[in-house]
Amino acid sequence: MKFNEVIGQEEAWQRLMLMVDEGRLPHALLLCGPMGCGKMALALAFASYLLGERQEDGSQLQSYNSQLTSNAEAMLKKWQHPDLHFSYPVIKPKGTSAEHKMVSDDFSKEWNGLLMQGPYFTMDQWLQLMRAENQQAVIYEAESDELNRKLSLKSSMGGYKVCIIWLPERMNLACANKLLKLIEEPPALTVFLMVCEEPERLLETIISRTQRVDVKKIDTAAIEQALTERRGIDAEMAHRLARVANGSWTKALESLNADSENRLFLDMFIMLMRLAYQRNVKELKRWSETVAGYGREKQRRMLTYFLRLIRENFMYNFHQNELCYMTQEEENFARNFARFINEANVIGISELMQRAIRDIGQNANPKIVFFDMALNIIVLLLQK
Repeated sequence: MKFNEVIGQEEAWQRLMLMVDEGRLPHALLLCGPMGCGKMALALAFASYLLGERQEDGSQLQSYNSQLTSNAEAMLKKWQHPDLHFSYPVIKPKGTSAEHKMVSDDFSKEWNGLLMQGPYFTMDQWLQLMRAENQQAVIYEAESDELNRKLSLKSSMGGYKVCIIWLPERMNLACANKLLKLIEEPPALTVFLMVCEEPERLLETIISRTQRVDVKKIDTAAIEQALTERRGIDAEMAHRLARVANGSWTKALESLNADSENRLFLDMFIMLMRLAYQRNVKELKRWSETVAGYGREKQRRMLTYFLRLIRENFMYNFHQNELCYMTQEEENFARNFARFINEANVIGISELMQRAIRDIGQNANPKIVFFDMALNIIVLLLQK
């Protein structure tokens, strides 16, 4: 994968290349940034460069002969290079024996299929491929042992060995402690690329042994250009979608999908607010039971979406278009609803939803969490 396939992120790429040019490439890099900003795409492009793929300017790190370069590029095209290793969160499927220790390779076929669809994807897409239902994905203890075994082998191509760890914050404690030892004393010419969204969940000892590279949100102009060039969207629609995406290419793609998750979330938000305004407790209970049937990851994404809509509806009251980031459907609802989100309740509603996100993440009963939230919204909507 070449860097010109990454949307935006020129600054981060230049920093990575400067490390190589100056001969100070660390053995462990922590690529941190929000969901959809292209951290994984950046990691894949950099791994491809380290493993010998020619970039758009014709450069390559190692002086392979043309045959070796062609072989490397052919393998990287299918993400099957012998010196490229992946580690990622997985589930333990129902019926798996207690003796079996889950590792990433248990879902290698599904992972390769996900990568072949493109470098921009979400945890929900990954969970769907694994048929996770209500399970949360984890990097288990056995994964560190498997990485240690793989990386102790000699490089097949005589150059770097690259290990991309997607969402290392999902490692359990035992795995994190073992991985720490591997990072402290890595095999020769081994580079770890950790793609992280919540670095605060990592062990401080791991963070201290990595060099952090902050990957910012994608520039709105870059998303707008990518929408027109890669997706054939007209300029006006691309501009609106790019603003709503707020630096996330995955959000921009979701907005293009007629059956996107965000459309479902918008419908559930509208239903919640209308039922709360009507004080229809019976239907609110039914609403709570419906969303309680979503997986926990989806519930957290829905609540995050609700938080954004609360903010956008509050800002809509100021009648400053440049301050609002809504799709046409969201704006249509905001015209009549926005006046109910005001200085008296915007903080209260936001804190209520943030607390619900925390409770869902801590495995609280979702029926209780969502029904409690719905009942509180009845009271908060009355505040003026």
